[in-house]
Amino acid sequence: MHPTVSTLVKRFDLKPHPEGGFYSESYRSAETIPHKGLPDRFTGDRYYSSAIYFLLEKGNFSAFHRIKSDECWHFYSGDPLWIHVLYPDGTCKTITLGNTEEAVFQFIVPAGCWFASETAPGGNFSLVGCTVAPAFDFADFELANAEELIHDFPNHKDLIQRLCRS
Repeated sequence: MHPTVSTLVKRFDLKPHPEGGFYSESYRSAETIPHKGLPDRFTGDRYYSSAIYFLLEKGNFSAFHRIKSDECWHFYSGDPLWIHVLYPDGTCKTITLGNTEEAVFQFIVPAGCWFASETAPGGNFSLVGCTVAPAFDFADFELANAEELIHDFPNHKDLIQRLCRS
């Protein structure tokens, strides 16, 4: 029997995420890296690592955003997920995370890249995980403004307009 979105939300105590979808933190390391040991882009101490469950369902999306750490995405269940990454050189790549022949089970979004995700066409939901090191902190999270992002990435205007919330 395949799980349903409501079953997964309940099982993993998933809550709405500001970028879209649902999440629940499953791990946060006990130790921290002192601010002086981190690159200048960080504003304070950070835990070594954190991990979440992340669920997207058909008709919803994770809006373009960026964080200051690398983020490793892992596929768990459901349908393939598309991760759209805008790189500093202006290129855009779409990676399929999933258990199909053309998909990968893991993918790293480099720190500072803008990215968004959505369940691939024809799918109902995607249950994935995200591991961040140094750990995720909302102080390091930036939700994109479509107009500003289009200014920086004009060749990807349609994708940006479709996957931004402001």
